Amino acid sequence: MTSETDLEHARRIAVDAAEAAGLLLSAGTGGIVEINSKGDHGDVVTNLDLAAEKLLLERVLTAFPGHAVIAEESGRLGEPGSEWTWVIDPLDGTNNVAIGLPLYAVGLALCRDGRPELGVVHEPVTGRTWSAIRGRGALGPGGPLTTPPYRPAAHGPVLAWIQGYGVRRGDAVAGALKAGLDEHARRVLRLWAPLLAWVMLARGDIDGIIGYRTGIVDLPGGLLIAREAGALVTAFDGTPFDAPLSGDGHDFVASRPGLLDDLLELVGDRIRR
Repeated sequence: MTSETDLEHARRIAVDAAEAAGLLLSAGTGGIVEINSKGDHGDVVTNLDLAAEKLLLERVLTAFPGHAVIAEESGRLGEPGSEWTWVIDPLDGTNNVAIGLPLYAVGLALCRDGRPELGVVHEPVTGRTWSAIRGRGALGPGGPLTTPPYRPAAHGPVLAWIQGYGVRRGDAVAGALKAGLDEHARRVLRLWAPLLAWVMLARGDIDGIIGYRTGIVDLPGGLLIAREAGALVTAFDGTPFDAPLSGDGHDFVASRPGLLDDLLELVGDRIRR
């Protein structure tokens, strides 16, 4: 699977699957949601996560039986050692759903040798979908998506903060970064739904994102959409960042054009303290 036509086919499969999962989630949030603890970091899982993931896995592995999968709840599945790996987040924003907050998304990414080539984010509450193929731009509900440049505001930018579940209370770096953002930004959003932060950046609704020790499943698809729309993404040291699938705890800075250097300076200053 190397041609543009193949990736367009994969996009159609992913969009259809994400929107079907979105309908399942929308219907489910109107009833009783079963909530259970997950892990040792305060995360939760619901019956909706599991049902949506089952649907997505069936759609993806039926269409692409030779591909591997990394799924939020099921872990690694499919063909081991495959050149192509799907990354599936069936319900990004589970903690929001658990408290009745209608702020969540479905995300899929298709990576080749660990590099995202296709990303899809669907927001069930509004029925909107965003997608991107590497090198071919990003699409939103109204067509091609372009991130507008940052224009300095009197009270600073609007930023989103994303941290991984493994970040402990009292983490000195996290504390320093969050204090810096609170000091310099007009608003700091903590959405508990990173995929929505990525599409907000792609649209220009927010100005930047700082990610600290972030996980894998809610990273490559959203990052690719934002980058293909024109947003800039680097590691904390300013080197290229492309959402690796290996390891955990990834740090990054993302922004609209015209703001990246300021955010890198802010991050570097806070880390050195």
